[in-house]
Amino acid sequence: MTSSAHLTGSTQIVSLTTDYGLADGFVAACHGVIARLAPTLRVIDVTHLVPPGDIRRGAVVLAQTVPYLPVGVHVAVVDPGVGTARRGIALATPGGLLVGPDNGLLIDAAAALGGVTEAVELTNPRWLAERVSATFHGRDVFAPVAARLASGAPLSEAGAAVEVSTLIRLPEPVVEVRPDGFTAEVLTVDHFGNVQLAAPADLLLALPARVRIRPVGEQTWEHVVVHGRTFGDASPGALVAHPDSAGRVALSANGGRAAEVLGVAAGTLLRVDGLADC
Repeated sequence: MTSSAHLTGSTQIVSLTTDYGLADGFVAACHGVIARLAPTLRVIDVTHLVPPGDIRRGAVVLAQTVPYLPVGVHVAVVDPGVGTARRGIALATPGGLLVGPDNGLLIDAAAALGGVTEAVELTNPRWLAERVSATFHGRDVFAPVAARLASGAPLSEAGAAVEVSTLIRLPEPVVEVRPDGFTAEVLTVDHFGNVQLAAPADLLLALPARVRIRPVGEQTWEHVVVHGRTFGDASPGALVAHPDSAGRVALSANGGRAAEVLGVAAGTLLRVDGLADC
């Protein structure tokens, strides 16, 4: 995309991913701003139940979802630094546009859409609300920018160009490979209690049919689990290590919640070792 990057066609959409929850009117206000500016746009709600301020969780959900959405403008707001000096940004990729705070939230999604080809800071006051709240940029900054971009306005009009190398990035999750296995950080825990590791699935596929799971650190527990394709490859209630739908290593419990069985959360380091077949 060039400096006049914009969307064209009849399938223009805006997606919304936030930590706003569903108990208040925050999501509806964002919908309303978009509808006032561009009533024919389609809005897709990815989720508004990202844990408050959990940028990593928001980034994971966004990156694993956007490849399956129509080409459009993807707004993400998990923004504990709202109103501070952190930048509001819009990013162009081969697969669409991303709008949100410059706090690392958008970068993995941009990679999933082909990589950042252009970035701007949202500095054009004509594209924002007349009065911008210091605490609600989703409504006053990101929603109106997204509506204009999804309607075909050029990205270059949203604000000043930003060097891609200056964009904030989250720390890379830990993945360490060994001849007999690997160590990986828990990337996220989903609604079902499945534990997704940062390790790509091919690291698990190279191991035997049984693997040992142990924490890295002071805890001393361990679980020996089967290495399978899906939840039903373990007996009811038992754990299974398997490739998940995002192409990463996951730990699940057949009919249960693996995160509770293991006592782990995002950020926990786990060691996975292959066990020789008996």
